[in-house]
Amino acid sequence: MARWLAKVLSRVHDLAATGRVRLTYKAAREVAALALSPEDVLDVLLALTGDDSVGRTASAASGEWLYIFKPDISGQTVYVKLILRLDCIVVSFHEDEADADED
Repeated sequence: MARWLAKVLSRVHDLAATGRVRLTYKAAREVAALALSPEDVLDVLLALTGDDSVGRTASAASGEWLYIFKPDISGQTVYVKLILRLDCIVVSFHEDEADADED
């Protein structure tokens, strides 16, 4: 596992364990569409592993790293994109659509 990924996962897990997670308006709508609760989101973040990672990309708007994961939730692959600041900010959280524009 890449060193950056191990550090990111550790930080995501720490922030999720203490409830320091914020959802953007868009992500909150996506979570609701999946019929998930805020606690479910925390559980998903706590369970992320290196195998769920599909990489990182720089934000066109801010230059910050956006970390992308595709965990399996009860047989459904979910696309999760987040930024790490003082809190973990979930930018996208929706069913994975392999051919769709993801933001």
